[in-house]
Amino acid sequence: MATSSKLIGYLPDDRPPFGQMLLLGFQHVITMFPATVLCALLMGFPVSTVLTVTGFGTIVALVGAKLSMGKFIPLYYGSSFSYIAAVTAITQPTFGVPADPALLSIVQVGFIATGVINIIVGLIIRASGGKKAVDMILPPVVTGSVACTIGIGLGASALNMASGVAGGILTGDLKWWAAALVTLLAAFLFSTYLQGKGFISMLPILLGAIVGYLVAIPLGLVNWSGAFTRSLITVPAFTFPNFASDMTLTVIFGVGIMAIATIPESTAHLYQISLYVDHLADEMGRERYGLSKYIGLNMMLDGLNDLINGLFGSTAGTNYGENNSLMVITRNYSGPVLITAGAISMLLGFIGPLADLVSTIPTAVSGGLSIYLFGVIGMQGIALMMSEKVNLFDPAQLAIGAVILIVGIGGNIGFAGGFLPIPALQGLFPNGWPAIATAAVAGILMNLILVFFKPPVVREAVH
Repeated sequence: MATSSKLIGYLPDDRPPFGQMLLLGFQHVITMFPATVLCALLMGFPVSTVLTVTGFGTIVALVGAKLSMGKFIPLYYGSSFSYIAAVTAITQPTFGVPADPALLSIVQVGFIATGVINIIVGLIIRASGGKKAVDMILPPVVTGSVACTIGIGLGASALNMASGVAGGILTGDLKWWAAALVTLLAAFLFSTYLQGKGFISMLPILLGAIVGYLVAIPLGLVNWSGAFTRSLITVPAFTFPNFASDMTLTVIFGVGIMAIATIPESTAHLYQISLYVDHLADEMGRERYGLSKYIGLNMMLDGLNDLINGLFGSTAGTNYGENNSLMVITRNYSGPVLITAGAISMLLGFIGPLADLVSTIPTAVSGGLSIYLFGVIGMQGIALMMSEKVNLFDPAQLAIGAVILIVGIGGNIGFAGGFLPIPALQGLFPNGWPAIATAAVAGILMNLILVFFKPPVVREAVH
């Protein structure tokens, strides 16, 4: 028989005690660290710079929301894989080696373009009716399916990290699997059986990472070579955009166009977090936040974050689904905690030994956590469609969701880099069309057909 447990959780404007904020913030950093660092390494950006600037951008977005509407929108901002192909076509990086700063400065102009596009879209949304207007273009069947696609589409990345493939062991390694599975099991058990046990119930991912790390040490998976060799204080290598390059127009279109991938993603993330925040508010008997109606502001903050990235030399991105997953698992949506996480990320960019310590976390441990976190992103998409009562007995809704899932997941897993081999618009997409962005656009276009040409029969949902 299940025992009752005390309700534990933080809403966006709640401020935990300082010690708790540090631990909860560090848990967010561990969650965002693998993807943020990997994006930097793949695109040729200095890791310390990316950690510093994305942390700062997160703080600016959170404070911007608070100043604009009096409450936080609890989202963490990091790098996006959507930009990798467009960026690497220009930077031509060697993995793990920062690219030529002159090339990074050129690419940063494209990041500024994505920021401007997001801000313009946000202004249009705010002027045209907010969520109601957005739902005509991005209805729940699109945003929910995109969320599912993002989470499940990242499944291969999680398994590559867990198996050893990401570490160059193409046949996999039982030691990697062991560390990953112990980490996953620990995170699962902590998140399940610590419920109602006070503050510790909000740290399952951090605790899972610690258990996995301790198991990885005797397995020889913790690499200490090069650790703690940097000076105590290091200054990140900031670069600034070059608007005078001959490639300016190329990067504005080639990189800026990738906003088509992050706009549906950011919208889905906001809808997801709004759903769960309101659910917690209901359980706590407190007023609902209704964050989903601030989609225009969210898009503008997303754009502001990209402007910051473009100005100071970080990778463009969006708010992170894996941090959303963490908040759902821990029931911690505190804006001050996310600000703390942003501050810790900035410190990682300046304090060498601290960054070195975090960088020793084995990829297998990150993989074990990612199996859980990426899967929760997908499950949140399903929860969103259920909450919005998407009628999956309607063939039109089924078709939209089906196309998004197959094109997005199949393309992301089945083709190198997640790019569909479509030989069109190769000037914009030299490596192919990004699968998830293409899936989102396909879903949007299919939905617009329904908007302009009403189907003759609309089936009612079966309850």
